[in-house]
Amino acid sequence: MPDRSFRYPLRWHVMDALERGADILWPATFSRMTGWLLAAPAILLVGLLVLGLIQIGDASMHVLDTSTFRMSEAYTLANYADAFTSAVYFKVAWRSLLAAALTTALTLAFAFPYAYAMVRTRSATVRKALLIALFLPFFIGQVVRAYGWLIILGNNGIVNDMLGVVGVEPIRLLFNFPAVIFGLVQYMLPFGVLMLAPALTAIPEETEIAAGSLGASWPRAIWHVILPMARPGLIGAGIVVFTLSLTDFAMPAILGGGSQDFIANAIYDQFFRTADQGLGSALALMLVALGSLIVGAVFTLFGAGTLALGARK
Repeated sequence: MPDRSFRYPLRWHVMDALERGADILWPATFSRMTGWLLAAPAILLVGLLVLGLIQIGDASMHVLDTSTFRMSEAYTLANYADAFTSAVYFKVAWRSLLAAALTTALTLAFAFPYAYAMVRTRSATVRKALLIALFLPFFIGQVVRAYGWLIILGNNGIVNDMLGVVGVEPIRLLFNFPAVIFGLVQYMLPFGVLMLAPALTAIPEETEIAAGSLGASWPRAIWHVILPMARPGLIGAGIVVFTLSLTDFAMPAILGGGSQDFIANAIYDQFFRTADQGLGSALALMLVALGSLIVGAVFTLFGAGTLALGARK
């Protein structure tokens, strides 16, 4: 005898109605196009990005007429010539590359042990505490954090007050290159940990046990076993941190005090201070090209890391 007490749940009716609606809007004959439908938002975003780059490229071919403050109608490469021959922009580009490289190296150096401890700890409480400490900065904007460091590291800030207690004169901790690097590392650390954690999770803990059983000490096991196996995660984290650091605007502007500008700050100045959209567009395209060349070189030398599916190991 059938069970008459059974009642068809309301949510099942809703799901059936949605399924019938989906069949009407997207018949089974369109199944081959489902993948394109799912990829449509990403294709739209990429298309808008390409259109924006085309417009920026067009603007970069026009120079600013200082008599009328309008862009010239003639096409020219004068903006690129000015950018390549200017000692100021060469210095800014070199500072940006050096800062991005240092930030990447320091971030990975701090992110690896943090991610390793978070993945390997057996205490759920410790793991939760590490996760909370990792995600908490995401709830605070970059600008707010930068201004927080102004309060902490200023001449009358907490650090110099503590140094004054022990008789040390105030030290200039802000508006210099190390302050920018410090701010960038603090900002990029969560990104590095989040990129490294999946790579370390995929490495079985038995691998370290096996290395120890063969006579390897824990540091040797980390250096010769864990680090090589975590290389895809290190490459992926390095690429993300490097590109974000290379294009950063807030930390150089706030912690650098205007004396440690990066390329992004120079682009901002051309667009919004001197109103030279042509030169600003040329600098923007040069930044895109520089970042793309560096990332392409890393992919060629080391592989795409965690950013590629099915990459060779």
